[in-house]
Amino acid sequence: MRGAGRPYVRDKVCQEFKTMGKDDFRAMTLIMNSRKFSNATFEEISHLVHEMVSLAETCCADGVDPSCYDTGSSALSAKSCSPDSPFPAHPGTAACCLHQGLEQKLCLAALEHPPRQLPHYVEPSNEELCEAFKKDPKDFADRFLHEYVSSYGQAPLPVLLGSTRNFLSMVSTCCISPSPTVCFLKEKLQRKTLSLLTLMSNRACSRLAAYGKDKMKFSYLTMLAQKIPSASFEDLSPLAEDAAEMFSQCCDSVAEDCIQQKLSEHTTKICATLSAKDKRFADCCEGKNVMQNYFCISSLQPAVAPKLPELQKPTNKQLCDDNGALHTRRYMFELARRHTNVPDVFLGKLYDASENVIKECCSAKDASSCLDGKRQQMGTELPAFLEKTDQLCGQYTELNFLDFKKRLRDSIRQTRPDASPELLTQLTDQRADFASTCCPANSPPLYCVAQVTAELASTCKQGSCMLV
Repeated sequence: MRGAGRPYVRDKVCQEFKTMGKDDFRAMTLIMNSRKFSNATFEEISHLVHEMVSLAETCCADGVDPSCYDTGSSALSAKSCSPDSPFPAHPGTAACCLHQGLEQKLCLAALEHPPRQLPHYVEPSNEELCEAFKKDPKDFADRFLHEYVSSYGQAPLPVLLGSTRNFLSMVSTCCISPSPTVCFLKEKLQRKTLSLLTLMSNRACSRLAAYGKDKMKFSYLTMLAQKIPSASFEDLSPLAEDAAEMFSQCCDSVAEDCIQQKLSEHTTKICATLSAKDKRFADCCEGKNVMQNYFCISSLQPAVAPKLPELQKPTNKQLCDDNGALHTRRYMFELARRHTNVPDVFLGKLYDASENVIKECCSAKDASSCLDGKRQQMGTELPAFLEKTDQLCGQYTELNFLDFKKRLRDSIRQTRPDASPELLTQLTDQRADFASTCCPANSPPLYCVAQVTAELASTCKQGSCMLV
């Protein structure tokens, strides 16, 4: 049985190599490995791609001994395990290299880097693009694929392939055009939907990977509740269910137009439900391009929180019955529409704390005493947390960035009158960076959860805060 997986791997690789041809196989290998090793350098990825393509080219030719691929892949594993390996570095490599044979290969093949939290790709100017393209078209394409894919690697594969192919086609067309500026302007306008789809699906799929389907549902519900706080839980909850279902179906799908098709259907549902309730949604839904209507809705700023009756907390009985999760979600929805400037990454800490409390207390001998104690603790922590976040993110949304930093500096000076000008500048820059990354609704989830946790830990007076 030890060799059972080998012919399958070889046959799969050789079939792809023969079907795609060497150039497309090479491009796909570069894309898949840039996605898998998002923190690797271009040189490390290039070494790996060169070896993998050479192996396929040598061992997939007609009449070659079937053991060729097995021998070559063993040599590749040995190279990965050597101290001066040119391939992407990974902390798990050493443990894999303790194994032998097929076990070692499977272990190495399973290694991957966590996805990038903050995309690093910045599109160069038209002139810079054409200069690099004319100097070496192949090197330009390789470097672009690596940079772009390692930045947006969570987007569904068909979206990434379509977006990168479209971009390279635009560059090769416009850089030899007699009027490059006009050409780029026209092509970028046509490419706008695809660019936005890549950006949006990368964010949404990153969030799904970080949160899981249930918390993704909660995240989407709070995002809608803050854009349209006049809508009811019954209006928004099915839309959040639909979105979580859509992303869980499409983020890992290789179906050509899964995300485009599902997103169009989802946008139609949003517009049918919410256009009559809110002018901003009605304006977004008027466009002819359904995808761009969705991007318009996504980019709406939080609305001003309406005056609503005092928030009723779920009872102990409700929290511990079969619909406990639904009562919690409804409570979090009510909280979100009353605090529209508190982003879901902050509210997510409350969601996690609530989940933990329900797990701990509802299985306790005296559930009511346990829940009452937690309520008391949360009662002292929650108002300060919400007020502080509401103020920080509210000012970030309302003010231009320079005025926001000035306001931050003034408030830090009041709390730290002893701070030197250098320390004041440092603290202001840190808070401003934190706000600009984590206050927007599309903030990177894992990065911001870590930032919020650190922020809470530093202000936690009791030493055992529930929200940390």
